Amino acid sequence: MRWITDPWGYGFFRHGVLAAVLAGGLCGLVGVYVVLRRLSAIGHGLAHSVFGGAVVGYSLGSSLYVFGGLWGACSVLLINAMSRRRRIGGDAAIGIVTTASFALGVAIISRGHSFTRNFEAALFGNILGVTTTDLWVLVGVSAVAAVAVVLGYRQLLFITFDEAAAGTFGVPTRAIDVGFAVVLAAVIVATMRVLGVTLIASAIVTPAVAARLTSRSFGRVLAISVAVGAACGLAGMYVSYYYDVASGATITLVATAVFGLTYLAVGVRDRRVARPVTARPLSAR
Repeated sequence: MRWITDPWGYGFFRHGVLAAVLAGGLCGLVGVYVVLRRLSAIGHGLAHSVFGGAVVGYSLGSSLYVFGGLWGACSVLLINAMSRRRRIGGDAAIGIVTTASFALGVAIISRGHSFTRNFEAALFGNILGVTTTDLWVLVGVSAVAAVAVVLGYRQLLFITFDEAAAGTFGVPTRAIDVGFAVVLAAVIVATMRVLGVTLIASAIVTPAVAARLTSRSFGRVLAISVAVGAACGLAGMYVSYYYDVASGATITLVATAVFGLTYLAVGVRDRRVARPVTARPLSAR
């Protein structure tokens, strides 16, 4: 059992595991709503947009977290305004705004070679280099996201199942959409240094999809997705430590392997009862 306990003697590993578990569980939590509401595109796009905002903020001497989060929130509002008022499709608005933000960040980096290395972690993740500040940011965003989900559980559930009906019953769908996107932007900012913007979208989507295949209960899918995300973070850290592979990429590959095994297991089960391998209708329990 020494292979399990030995890495815990290093402070960087303990910090890395805590960051990976928090980031994985946090991504799994918001990922359920992203997947069920078919918002995967905005999750991927916001990661690139937040990166651009973080670079702008750093070049201005501002906090990476604060400026990146504000930039992401503004991107959400701009995408929402473009898609609703100018007859531009949501996917097109996402592509225009988020790609422009990412390009702006790349352009600034190319001009300021002195801080190019500072954003390698933001692009590709550097979980073994997380600081105490990074951990506190993860804890804070995780608490806010959990409280938001608990307080808005019924409304989010209603919108997830039938957004049009939710609107007719007085649920403020637009405000909730914007609020959720802002929380998603905060999640991306908090996990950016851990997973990297190139891998965050996978960390958000993959555990939720795997959980979706295993249960028809919305509450169970939510719990399973959080557990899968956290477990993949823990397992990915061990694989990264022993095989000297980038931690963010390893966590993503572990989550993909879990999804693949889940898909195969569900396929075998469904063949036994003569049903296709498809996600079953979700219940509100």
